[in-house]
Amino acid sequence: MDPLTHFLDGPRAANAFALAMSMSAPWGITVRDGAALTVLVVTRGEARVDGTRLNAGDVALIRGPEPYAVTDAATSTPSIEIGTGQHCTTLDGRDLREEFRHGVRRWGNAVDGETAILVGTYQRPDNAGGLVTRALPRLAVVPRGRADNTLIHLLRRELANEDPAAQIVVDRLLDVLVVNTIRSWIADPDRPVEATWLTCNDPLIVRALECLHSEPAAPWTVDILARRVNTSRASLAARFRTSVGEPPMAYLTRWRLTLAGDLLHTPDTTVATVAHSVGYNNAYAFSTAFKRQSGTTPTEYRQRRPALTP
Repeated sequence: MDPLTHFLDGPRAANAFALAMSMSAPWGITVRDGAALTVLVVTRGEARVDGTRLNAGDVALIRGPEPYAVTDAATSTPSIEIGTGQHCTTLDGRDLREEFRHGVRRWGNAVDGETAILVGTYQRPDNAGGLVTRALPRLAVVPRGRADNTLIHLLRRELANEDPAAQIVVDRLLDVLVVNTIRSWIADPDRPVEATWLTCNDPLIVRALECLHSEPAAPWTVDILARRVNTSRASLAARFRTSVGEPPMAYLTRWRLTLAGDLLHTPDTTVATVAHSVGYNNAYAFSTAFKRQSGTTPTEYRQRRPALTP
């Protein structure tokens, strides 16, 4: 299983933050919510994300957790800030949540402004999405002609639905919209080219990646991997770095720890079991590597959110 499939087959959105935003100029919002990934669709009018223009029908993926600005077409100075937990205030701290609320999932400074935007955020505290989102640019835009307009229409309709069950539908539509937007972005021949596993088009390195993805626990070395794809060690190392942006073993470590992050939330698994399943025979070495990548120990990490059920 490759990281994209793993990401898309991983934990689904649950009570995702998603809303329809309606704005009349002038307006500008600074977003500091720390979300790992945000999908933003302009359904009417136009807007700008950090100065990049989005027209009606365009879909943008914004990679976090760094802050960004969403403004009207004239790039007005932001006067609204959205912080952790989607807490919305003026710059001087006045709470705008109730003032701008127009229903369960409708928000903005006007009920029927000239600009309408659908917003959905993926906090993704697990690392399953980390390998994917790090391979995306800071801002990936899929123009209207390549976007899935049927999904956008369905999401827009459900965001206007105040039935309690609509949240479940919104979660699933958000998942599929993110999936299709990433796929459309990857397939766009005009997108900027950057060396990542997600955009790799070197057939030899694609085969090498498939080996690492399908057998993450195998005792890989650069020599073993080179023999598997029938090339020299030096050639593999050079072409891997050029195509993926990092050395083979550095990539393998991140992939192993990405898988480990999900396994740690599986019930009835021990840290030692998880370590062994991703190629670490020594639980201490695994814990050290895991903390280096995630900032927490495996035990601390698994306590950050409820365990996933199979």
